Amino acid sequence: MSIGMSEKFNILERSPHDDCHQVEEAPSRGEVETLHWTASRFNVQVTTEDGQLVLWNTLSSSISVFPSSQREKVKALLTRRITEGKAEGWIGYLHKRGFIIKVGTDEYRKFQYEFGKRHYNTDSLELMLLSSEDCNFRCEYCYEKFARGTMKPWVRDAIKKFVGRHLDGLRTMRLSWFGGEPLYGFEAIADLAPFFHQAAAERGIEFAAGITTNGYLLTPEVAEKLLSWRTTNIQVTIDGSPDDHDRLRHTRTGGGSFLRIYENLLALKKRRENFNLVIRINFDHESHPHLNGFIDSLGRDFGNDSRVKMLLRSVGRWGGDNDQNLQVCGIEEEESVVERLTEHVRKNGLGNFDDLRSAGRVGALACYAARPNHFIVGADGKLMKCTVALDTHDANIVGKITPDGEMKLDEEKMAFWTEPMFSGSKKCKQCVILPVCQGLACPYERLHGVENPCPPLRGKVKKSLAWTHKACSDKVNRSAEVT
Repeated sequence: MSIGMSEKFNILERSPHDDCHQVEEAPSRGEVETLHWTASRFNVQVTTEDGQLVLWNTLSSSISVFPSSQREKVKALLTRRITEGKAEGWIGYLHKRGFIIKVGTDEYRKFQYEFGKRHYNTDSLELMLLSSEDCNFRCEYCYEKFARGTMKPWVRDAIKKFVGRHLDGLRTMRLSWFGGEPLYGFEAIADLAPFFHQAAAERGIEFAAGITTNGYLLTPEVAEKLLSWRTTNIQVTIDGSPDDHDRLRHTRTGGGSFLRIYENLLALKKRRENFNLVIRINFDHESHPHLNGFIDSLGRDFGNDSRVKMLLRSVGRWGGDNDQNLQVCGIEEEESVVERLTEHVRKNGLGNFDDLRSAGRVGALACYAARPNHFIVGADGKLMKCTVALDTHDANIVGKITPDGEMKLDEEKMAFWTEPMFSGSKKCKQCVILPVCQGLACPYERLHGVENPCPPLRGKVKKSLAWTHKACSDKVNRSAEVT
């Protein structure tokens, strides 16, 4: 939502899932019962350079910004062990947003209830389909084996039978295309995507679909078909300048791929449909010093387009044959690079995928592999959970789909991936971002002995909140310039 600087926020009438709330006036008062209040255990707060107070509650997903003139009043309400008052004015506002709670409220139990509703729901289905396990690229850091091509026709038919039997009980359905390179198996997409779209529309099921693609085959003609099938969440990786990208992400014959991908992205941007485009940049020790200039170019071409967000990640040793030759960044170097580049992304008017307005919502950092209702269906009918392990790790092969559309699952393996680890972890129970990751940040790491893996956000939670506030401020300021 964009507003002019002269406009006031009506702070009591906006959803906690909207943009940051800029509090400009004291909330109105009413006549209600006097109660005792205390601060939520899930609050994160930062003070900006100009003295504003930014609050984020990870359980309610609320983010509010208070001017310096109100900072001490709000901080006083948050630091007192117990405050007595009515649910009106400042107390009423802070309670509505989740920053203060009634004395005696068990927030951990409330979190458990919300977690159970989301984690164990049976009216939602999420399928990630490997339309092709082969690829037209041979990226230097790729971990896949390219053992299979396009998804077999019998597997596609089995998926239709499985989904068809469960449609009447579904409220939401999420579909994503992965690979290999999913567009290398466009035959399977063209078969299944219209089926999912039509089935959901006929029954009023909330439906969303996405694709993770290298972008080389994402021509205007292909993009038009995908969007017509409601495949509106698109992730494309482009690793910096032409030289750096083509070094890391060349075709299977060794040719460059940058120019064609960039042309496809520019063509996609010209479309008027609503979609979400995530441009992912994987950087290594050699490429990251050159990324400022590339981000400048992205800013000129995609800046201020709310449909576009940037995702910054370091190249890792993910199990590929070339792992030992990769110039991966150390942990400290990676964190420093991401911080620097995130600031540069913001200054160029580009959206940030890790912005807490989306990445900070309840359950946003829980891995899809941990959800009981999420399955990867391989080109040959294998059922898997994690896109990094795929079928190279036996623990990740949780079953298979049969020709008649039945999912035959290994319950012990399913339990490993979907177990809510926070329940047995004191560290998780005490963590301020527990509602966001739910102790399910990366079940795959547990295969390698990490008992309670944490998302990167855990170590930079205040920095991330400050970045999000800056992004909100930039958005308002750019709108003010227009008005």
